[in-house]
Amino acid sequence: MLYTLHSIIQEVTSAKGLQHALNIIVQRVAETTRVDVCSVYLWDRDSDEFVLMATLGLNPHAVGRVRLRRDEGLVGLVGEREEPVNLDNADLHPRFRYFPETGEERFHAFLGVPIIHFRRLLGVLVVQQQEIRRFDDEEVAFLVTLAAQLAGAIAHSEASGGIEGLHERGAGGQLSGMVTGIPGAPGIAVGEAMVVYAAADFNAVPERVPDDPEQEVELFRAAVHAVREEVKDLSERLTGMVPPEEQLIFDAYLRMLDGNSLIEETITRIREGNWAPGALSETISKHIKIFAEMEDPYLRERAADIRDLGRRLLMRLQLDSGDKRAVPDATILVGQEVAAAQLVEIPRERLVGVLSARGSGNSHVAILARALGVPAVMGAGDLPVGRLEGRHLILDGYAGRVYIDPSPAIRKEYRRRLREEAELSAGLRGLRDLPAETLDGEPISLMVNTGLLSDVKSALDVRCAGVGLHRTEFPFMIRDRFPGEEEQTTIYRQVLQPYGDRPVVLRTLDVGGDKPLPYFPVHEDNPFLGWRGLRLTLDHPEIFLTQLRAMLRANIGLGNLKIMLPMVTRLEEIEQSYALLRRASKELREEGHQVEVPPLGIMIEVPAAVYQAETLAKHVDFLSIGTNDLTQYLLAVDRNNPHVAELYDELHPAVLGAINRVAQAARAQNVPLSVCGGMAGDPKGAALLLGLGVNTLSMSAAALLRVKWVVRSMKMSELRGLAAKALTLETAAEVRALVQKALRDAGLGELFRGGE
Repeated sequence: MLYTLHSIIQEVTSAKGLQHALNIIVQRVAETTRVDVCSVYLWDRDSDEFVLMATLGLNPHAVGRVRLRRDEGLVGLVGEREEPVNLDNADLHPRFRYFPETGEERFHAFLGVPIIHFRRLLGVLVVQQQEIRRFDDEEVAFLVTLAAQLAGAIAHSEASGGIEGLHERGAGGQLSGMVTGIPGAPGIAVGEAMVVYAAADFNAVPERVPDDPEQEVELFRAAVHAVREEVKDLSERLTGMVPPEEQLIFDAYLRMLDGNSLIEETITRIREGNWAPGALSETISKHIKIFAEMEDPYLRERAADIRDLGRRLLMRLQLDSGDKRAVPDATILVGQEVAAAQLVEIPRERLVGVLSARGSGNSHVAILARALGVPAVMGAGDLPVGRLEGRHLILDGYAGRVYIDPSPAIRKEYRRRLREEAELSAGLRGLRDLPAETLDGEPISLMVNTGLLSDVKSALDVRCAGVGLHRTEFPFMIRDRFPGEEEQTTIYRQVLQPYGDRPVVLRTLDVGGDKPLPYFPVHEDNPFLGWRGLRLTLDHPEIFLTQLRAMLRANIGLGNLKIMLPMVTRLEEIEQSYALLRRASKELREEGHQVEVPPLGIMIEVPAAVYQAETLAKHVDFLSIGTNDLTQYLLAVDRNNPHVAELYDELHPAVLGAINRVAQAARAQNVPLSVCGGMAGDPKGAALLLGLGVNTLSMSAAALLRVKWVVRSMKMSELRGLAAKALTLETAAEVRALVQKALRDAGLGELFRGGE
């Protein structure tokens, strides 16, 4: 049974578009369950109806014509209940509806199960038989299991089919080329897709027509030769070190590389009009599928060998050919999992949007996109990445939607929304030189989060009060080694100098979790609870000391440096960091450098730090709450996991309670407190933070003027009352409604035009 399930899923996943996928489903399910009829009805969101989209056993002319509302017919009953409906004599049920065009009057037994993807009802899978009988538990369980597994494949095929126009609805219109994801960074982007991929993502390699097919063939032959030599070398080095049966794998690799199947198929595909990486990806995917569907367990395992060999070849092609594409003037960067390094490689003036099939609204690349002011949609799991190269996209970072080759009507609507955004931004620019203070005269410090040297111009342009968080990890992430002290000193001085006497908070290296270093890999089952942030740097004082020395040297003659430690969970970590900071200072003075020990603060981003906030505050110069990780850890929600992304909510009462507790601890110890997480840049979150007593907020430069508008539109007494009321509420939805009403009442309704 497991093999049958796997086989059907494999076929559907590799289908060329929606209609092909649906035809495979009805054919294979009917064969496997030996029923007379198998049909798939999909939910049409535009008309709010179930539409018969594919069938085996009913009249094929009924496809696209039979439509039922959710309160109509047995299919509607399955959708309404979102659970199986199993009937021995369906035509006697009060919800039964007869459609003469289907020819289903002969069939009595009925079993319908819902197809649900991420809580969204996609459709209903139905089997029918002529005899009067109930389907047994095993048959029901099989269909439920199959529908659950098919949901993702159908959603993916729905997106692919819509793009290619392979399927038309009954009314004659194409399925919408819309993919739904998770809002990553606010804003609207209109541009051209540029696909990036990793060597492990065969399905994400874009299709491209080569300028010179024979040159692509030569590149591929060179890659095959290089990988063959690598495999031979590896096999020789392992001789005598591993059992002979384990070494046979290298012989298998060499046979595949010397044979005609993989190599000649790939060359044929290149000459038929696909570039070398795309042709290789297509060939490898086909062979993986063939082996994965074999009944013999040993042969099925060989699919992993083909995948590994394909990965080696793809990596070699990437190294040899590089990426010589011209970057479009309006680039929307697309990938299975867009990395921060890929993001910063695109010239900022050409980057208008980011679209990633994996990740969430608070994954690192989304945070970077917000810092750059670039709209982003994350976690678009149904994204047919490999088929998007060069496509025209409209990306809605407010709603988490992407339109692929959108219709004229959609383009017109988004042009209107872009005009409204431009008008709002133009109006906000008038606030730049006005003080950030509430209507009753309470001053607020609005700072920026940065990570790149290119951020300096936009930060100064919005007249920020300084830098509340500078992420120092990007120079580490884009190199193939740890940057040296001189390199880091130069970078940090370029960060500190433009701000004059305004404070700049440099956070020490915060890698691990969703920020890996390619040259220092850390493989963990649960990286967010593992070796990351301060834990890693304290375990490697040679790395930590180099960074601290560079920071101190960069600050000579400037005096605006503050240092902040990430991921603090214990008082001992602060003491150890202080010891290293004093040691770095002592060494530099002995070397003749006139350095000062700057203020040292910590990030509050784990529950342990919340509950020890008052104790920790006694030993540092300032506190800063990182709401992104704090929310993740409090709610036990992996912020990179789209399956649980809807549960991530910075307005959750538990998060507000934790922030309030830290604010009270900071006041008790008379220690400055700021917030540098995403909540500070959200007008709703900012209003609550101010009311809770946080008077320093740090955010992306793109968000600063919107937050200043909130500050200048309300009294501090109103904000305190708003926060006090929010602390009494029981759900995030109640908190959100409360704050939105308060902001609208204050004349700030335009902040929500983008999509609340």
